[in-house]
Amino acid sequence: QVQLVESGGGLVQAGGSLTLSCAASGRTFSAFSTYIMGWFRQAPTKEREFVATIKWSSGNTYYADSVKGRFTISRDIAKNTVYLQMNSLKPEDTAIYSCAVRRYYSSNYYDSTTYNSWGQGTQVTVSS
Repeated sequence: QVQLVESGGGLVQAGGSLTLSCAASGRTFSAFSTYIMGWFRQAPTKEREFVATIKWSSGNTYYADSVKGRFTISRDIAKNTVYLQMNSLKPEDTAIYSCAVRRYYSSNYYDSTTYNSWGQGTQVTVSS
C-alpha cells in the first residue's frame, strides 16, 4: 500500500502562486516504476475534478484544460515526491487538493475512481 501526504496549501490572493507537495512512501511504491500520480481538487458543493497527472518513470504530464498553462506538475524521484506549481491563481481554483496514485497509465488518467491511494488533502483558498 502507498501512503501519500500533501503539504503546501494555504491562502493566496488572486494572481498569486502556491506549490503543493505530495510525498509518497511504502514498499510497493519503490518497487514499481509504472505508477502515475495525479492531483485532483474538490470545491464545496462540486464533484472532484482532475487537475494534472504525471507518469512516474517518463515524467510525461497531462493537464485539465482549466489549468493548462498555469499549473505545472513535476516529480523528484529521489524524494518520492510530486509537486504542483500553481501560478496565476484564480478564485475558482479554491478547493481541497488531493494527490493520488495508480499502478499503471491508461487513457482514463482523469478518472479519479481509477486511483488506488489518496492523500488527506490540503486546502487552497484564493481570494479575489
